[in-house]
Amino acid sequence: MRTMVMKRGQTAIPARLREKFGIRQGDSLEWMDDGQSIKVIPLRGDPIAALKGCAKGSGLGDRLLAERRKDALRDG
Repeated sequence: MRTMVMKRGQTAIPARLREKFGIRQGDSLEWMDDGQSIKVIPLRGDPIAALKGCAKGSGLGDRLLAERRKDALRDG
């Protein structure tokens, strides 16, 4: 699916995605930049629950564990 960005930076969410994710007029969207791509997450009543799993597949957990191992070795 592809949309066009208009002059003021606005774009439309394709109907199929709005229906699939239950996005309605007035809903909020969270824009996440991981440095290589942009993720758009629809926010529901509980924004913490809405963001759960949004970093899945990014390797963030592995990087965090590696950093903790380095810190543990350094701190002795």
